[in-house]
Amino acid sequence: MSAPTSPFPPRLALTLLAMAQLIIALDATIIFVALHEMGVQLRINAQQLQWIVSAYTVAFGGCLLLGGRAADLLGRRRMYRLGMALFALASLVGGLSSSAGTLIAARAAQGIGAALLFPATLSLINTIYAEGATRNRALAIWSMASAGGLALGTLLGGVLTQAFGWSSVLLVIVPFAGACAVLGGYWLPRDAAPQRGRSFDLAGCLTVTLGGSLLVTSLVQGPEWGWTAPATLGCLLVSVVLLGVFVMIEQRSRDPLMQFSLLRLRSLRAAMLLTLLFMSSFGVQYYFLALYFQDGYGWSPLQAGLAFLLPTLVCTYGITVAEKMLARRSPRQVLAWGMGGGAVGIAAVALALPHGAGYWALLPGVVVLSLGQGMTWTAMWIVAGQGVPAAQQGVASGMAATAQQIGGALGLAVLVMLANAGRHADASGSSVEALQGLVNAQYGAAAFALLGVGVALWLRPPR
Repeated sequence: MSAPTSPFPPRLALTLLAMAQLIIALDATIIFVALHEMGVQLRINAQQLQWIVSAYTVAFGGCLLLGGRAADLLGRRRMYRLGMALFALASLVGGLSSSAGTLIAARAAQGIGAALLFPATLSLINTIYAEGATRNRALAIWSMASAGGLALGTLLGGVLTQAFGWSSVLLVIVPFAGACAVLGGYWLPRDAAPQRGRSFDLAGCLTVTLGGSLLVTSLVQGPEWGWTAPATLGCLLVSVVLLGVFVMIEQRSRDPLMQFSLLRLRSLRAAMLLTLLFMSSFGVQYYFLALYFQDGYGWSPLQAGLAFLLPTLVCTYGITVAEKMLARRSPRQVLAWGMGGGAVGIAAVALALPHGAGYWALLPGVVVLSLGQGMTWTAMWIVAGQGVPAAQQGVASGMAATAQQIGGALGLAVLVMLANAGRHADASGSSVEALQGLVNAQYGAAAFALLGVGVALWLRPPR
């Protein structure tokens, strides 16, 4: 499929698309280091602190299909600008909030903004840039922005919290998101005229958004509430019912929100599994390593943040490696190498953690897993867009991204259970049992990455 001809500047458009991914990734991690000060200054208890993180994840994961549908029907540039404007407004409200309720609501609004942004951004890449080397290059730059945002968030969060207080981690996003919302009207291609005969499928949107949000809530809160607690079981039951109703609505709809025929594409099914396993393996590294760096080695939050600079640089290099490999190799091969490298690297880090207080023992594993992370990230999003009609790129992006968010929540829940297995009831956070649990969780993450190798090989080799 060739790129459409239009007067917009492609390089400046790519700058805005990469900026969206930077902001989405940054906001997922910048809040971590500021949580302690938020709790002290706003007198927030532990459960409310958890929801400052979870509100973003739940809203993001639950609204992605809605965001994809909106991008396809209402216009990708329009949804980009709306998502950025909502992100800026929610960040401003969150930074100025003086209560836990307002802050949690602002974080949820940020998640909705991200759910509007992500499918619009990815579908813009898949429709602006021609399939092949041009699109691979655009996805590589977009991926570098994501990798930079994840690690920069931890470091920037530590610097800003220490220098200006917790509110600065939210307020810093406002000018950048606001500027992107304005510039999107000049640097992104105009939206096509709405297609006649297409509807928004309001019933499908409501059921899948509520069902998806409750499913992600169950996975995120399961370790805290308890998997057999009435709240957890209730959320799971209602989510299953709502998602079942969603399937029934879609099968009878003349213009369904999600074309189930898309699931016949092996590439999209594989991409959904890969994004899920990616977050269950690579995506949980920041959580468990940050805990081990502080609880096991006694590092400060800023020191822990600095420790993620090298993985970010290596991951960025891995993205460039993937771009060059994709010119000669199939995504299937790149994904197999990337996931395989991740499995080996994560296991090597787990093996070295008890001996890595000087960081040198961790270096071989960190380098290998970060290379694998960069290679996998780019290739899996290329696979997600292959063979998908232009009119359905937004929903397809939303499907793959929804699987990614579920993978992050599910993987973290499973690995937290693995980390806590075998601990004594009175074990403290810095005990030997707790630290060994973090190591065991790393081995579990390596197993998820190894499953990803199998999914990559399940893709059909190119003819």
